Amino acid sequence: MRKLLVSGLLALGLAAGSAHAQDFSLGWNPRSGDVWMDVWLGDMNRYGSRYRDPFIDEMVRYHGAPRDLVDDLLRRRWAPGDIYFACALAKLVGRPCRYVADIWERDHGQGWGAVAKRLGIKPGSAEFHRLKRGMVPTYDRWGRPIELDAQLERDFPGRGKGGQKKAQGGGGKPDHAGKGHGGHSGGPGKSQGNGNGGGKGNGGGKGNGGGKGKD
Repeated sequence: MRKLLVSGLLALGLAAGSAHAQDFSLGWNPRSGDVWMDVWLGDMNRYGSRYRDPFIDEMVRYHGAPRDLVDDLLRRRWAPGDIYFACALAKLVGRPCRYVADIWERDHGQGWGAVAKRLGIKPGSAEFHRLKRGMVPTYDRWGRPIELDAQLERDFPGRGKGGQKKAQGGGGKPDHAGKGHGGHSGGPGKSQGNGNGGGKGNGGGKGNGGGKGKD
């Protein structure tokens, strides 16, 4: 029953991502080689488009991206999910984000799975799984619910569906908790995650993202 529910949520997420493809200058067709990854990169498109500043802050603080680069890519109508993947992949392989972004701009028709493999990160490998794991603390810092697949549930036991407990290895205070962004728009499935990152955010309020997970 759970497998059917998760499969349905993933299908809905992919459909929603495709519907917004025309909004982005390079379109939207990530093809990372992992369905879960594609769905949540699509959800990042919604978050990054609506909450530009916290999205940029995440890329700069935790993924080593130059602020002017992220700002420029967003102004050029790049999909936030593509920006995230480019910078996360770049950090993993020890390259500048701009280097991977340039590859994607030229070869985006091949999909992220092919680009990652060319850079030494094969979809399905342990290194690729590190990319997936890294998305969970990002969502925790945003106070935004995220549904884990079976593989990630083993990495983050006890979180529950859409749970927002402090991510293992990615803890700390939610950077944008004062803005309460997680409470306004969630992922593909409804979720009651409370978005608690364990502390007060920089904006002066508590890091609650206790919404229903709807855009």
